[in-house]
Amino acid sequence: MPRAMKIRGHAKGAPQRIGQGGGVRPSRRTDCCRHRRLAIGGPNANLPKRLSPVAISRRGFLAAGVGLAVFRGSHGAANEELVAGIEKVVVRRGRDGQGPTWFHPKACVVPTETGPLAFMTLQPIAGSDYFGPVHWMTSADSGKTWTEPRPVPPLGWVKQSDGSDEGVCDVVPEWHPQTKTVLALGHNVFYSGPRFSSNQPPRRPMYAVWRDGRWGERRKLAWDDPRGASIYTNGCGQRVVLPHGDILMALSFTSENARPRAVAGALCSFDGQTLAVKQVGGEIRHPAGRGLLEPSLVRFRDRFLMTLRAEDQRGYVCASDDGLNWTPKQAWAWDDGEPLVLSTTQQHWLPHSEALWLVYTRRDASNVNVIRWRSPLWMAQVDVNTLRLRRDTERVVLPLVGDGVKDPDRVAIMGNFHVTTVSPSESWVTVGEWQPKNGLRGDLLLARIRWNRPNLMAGTFGSDGNGRSPTRAI
Repeated sequence: MPRAMKIRGHAKGAPQRIGQGGGVRPSRRTDCCRHRRLAIGGPNANLPKRLSPVAISRRGFLAAGVGLAVFRGSHGAANEELVAGIEKVVVRRGRDGQGPTWFHPKACVVPTETGPLAFMTLQPIAGSDYFGPVHWMTSADSGKTWTEPRPVPPLGWVKQSDGSDEGVCDVVPEWHPQTKTVLALGHNVFYSGPRFSSNQPPRRPMYAVWRDGRWGERRKLAWDDPRGASIYTNGCGQRVVLPHGDILMALSFTSENARPRAVAGALCSFDGQTLAVKQVGGEIRHPAGRGLLEPSLVRFRDRFLMTLRAEDQRGYVCASDDGLNWTPKQAWAWDDGEPLVLSTTQQHWLPHSEALWLVYTRRDASNVNVIRWRSPLWMAQVDVNTLRLRRDTERVVLPLVGDGVKDPDRVAIMGNFHVTTVSPSESWVTVGEWQPKNGLRGDLLLARIRWNRPNLMAGTFGSDGNGRSPTRAI
């Protein structure tokens, strides 16, 4: 049983303690959401079911309302026609100090006999790269109410012989329709005392499998290649489940901490218990900083695309026919060729059968003093022929709250987010915001992106990403 972990930013400044066994003590408040409206200004944003695998009683759900903010686009016909609106929902409150600050909220959808089940992993944050044990929660009503977060036993802290703790972070859960399981994949991380260990032992992908309401054991994705001697990881990455059940992902890796990381596509088998590397493709390299990080994949119109975090004020994109052999990377840029100015932050794909979007953060006049410009979250449509962003389709997904110029320490940052295709009519962006210089406080947010026309890539809940699942949709 690991040492408890202190979480700052709660009522009256009292720390809350989390550990492997007991989870987080819930606050007296049980309303995870409340109705409210939010006004946004700025040149780029115009304003105008059931549980079958897990037996949870109705009392186990939190009474909920919806924190509402609807943003209507005015930039471009494609944006107007497809995006009906975006609604901001506060899933769990942390800004007010009533509960822990939840981080890394990532969701998938599990089809059940009685309806779709939204399934989310998340973990508390108590400092820079310092996370508590992984938890999970579910919703049987399309994210309106959620169960209380519960620990994922195999993805907790494990005491090491030197006194440090091995945790797991950056977990992404995905439904695997061929085996009817959820594969929750992240990577290990080591803590010495109440902080991220400066000298990290080798870091590897770690995963656990959820099936019929039960979690399996903690496992490691093995890759016996000296190129990943120091680290190889798919943390925070979007991956693709292929029709026959194999999983395509991208690994970021290096043999030595001092060397920049490369990225390569990795084809893996998965039988519902064991994830195994079958083939690794050609390397994509970048010399700046730590190299290329947090790669995310999407399959769009029979081509694979990869977006890459980098540390030279750019992000990068490349394409592939097979997910293993990639075109030379190119910097993300607007359709006129002007590059996006980013600051070492991940990007993720938001796919619709008629168009593809990218979700990202960037430098803007409103956030010049915000840490890594990690607020607001934006989205823009990708020109899939040129792999550039259409400037006239850019809009805010989740807004900057506060003053990013004069009072940036009170602006909650949103650099670790995830995109989920929920149904033909709706996609989600989930994020745990936090204020590193203001008590670490932040809310767990969900942006509902509603489509005017059905997203055939979703087809139904629990599809394989190509709309091939027999389960019924909302």
